[in-house]
Amino acid sequence: MASATVADTSVLINFLCIDRMDLIGQYPEPFIATDHVAGEIVDAYPEQQARYAAALSAGYIAEESVTDPNEVNTFLRLGKSGRLGAGERSAIAVAFNRAYTLAIDDSRALKSAIREAGISGHSLHSIRTQDIVVSLIRAGKITIQEANAIKETWANHHRFRFKSLPSET
Repeated sequence: MASATVADTSVLINFLCIDRMDLIGQYPEPFIATDHVAGEIVDAYPEQQARYAAALSAGYIAEESVTDPNEVNTFLRLGKSGRLGAGERSAIAVAFNRAYTLAIDDSRALKSAIREAGISGHSLHSIRTQDIVVSLIRAGKITIQEANAIKETWANHHRFRFKSLPSET
């Protein structure tokens, strides 16, 4: 089975709002979004929907449905607490059952939901938006200056903040 990263809506929106899905396309693992995640890219933001469609066409991300019985079961178990939306539950279910990496920014909700759903068997590796950016810096896909500009745009225009990036040395 090939390795991949399954994205939650929040991670995708961070890149969609700055029109940088090309960075997702440059990540070392292929990115997947579930149809539930795609459904959370709401009509109120038609530019983000258009950018998502363009990212699909460009091959930066692939979209898949949750139809495997094990994934559906995990999706349903994660819904019992009512804490997670369909996009989060579907991304977790796919990542967990396929042993893929999960890209999600709300790690506390993730840990709580997994505990409440009684999901076990193997560890679920997760990354956040900032981990993606740092990985792209280390791979030479973007410079620290470019990453800092992106970070400022997120903080000043999109209410998304994270701790500092690696320093220039």
